[in-house]
Amino acid sequence: GLPIVVLIIMFPTILFPSTTRLISNRIIAIQQWLIHLTSKQMMMIHNKKGQTWALMLMSLIMFISSTNLLGLLPHSFTPTTQLSMNLGMAIPLWAGAVALGFRHKTKASLAHFLPQGTPLPLIPMLVIIETISLFIQPMALAVRLTANITAGHLLIHLIGGATLALMDISMTTALITFIILLMLTILEFAVALIQAYVFTLLVSLYLHDNA
Repeated sequence: GLPIVVLIIMFPTILFPSTTRLISNRIIAIQQWLIHLTSKQMMMIHNKKGQTWALMLMSLIMFISSTNLLGLLPHSFTPTTQLSMNLGMAIPLWAGAVALGFRHKTKASLAHFLPQGTPLPLIPMLVIIETISLFIQPMALAVRLTANITAGHLLIHLIGGATLALMDISMTTALITFIILLMLTILEFAVALIQAYVFTLLVSLYLHDNA
């Protein structure tokens, strides 16, 4: 019932402000430094072809992190708790990286299905296992993000409900539970950023294996 719709809509723009001044303020300077550091760390393993994905990968990490942080606001919805949305991000990126590998490095991409020195009787089984592991990659990406964000939100909801229930029974126990809730909320802010980084880093590694 709180009128915070405007705040929720404006929240992503507050997270990533832009300036027209020659000298930026501290917040924008820290933000640009973090973006530069992250992009440098992700792109150092890539060749020239892989580095063309830099803008998309940085847009991806900013989108996921801002969406995760947005979901920590009260009375808001977190899209990254939905497996369908995470699969919608993971499958095209994974498919693009794999298609790039089959187009430019066909022999190396096919060699992943059969490790060197495999005994002859194990060849059919290993090809099947490697094929399954390849197709599981986007599912693992999506499930990891969904599970971590959903688990954190459920814990916050349960401990918040327990705190309210304990206020009528014992204020001391309620205070301890409230401190745990605060610590968990701080942890969730870290998880929101870490999961965005992990998702983008794994996409970057898939790209590195194929580009």
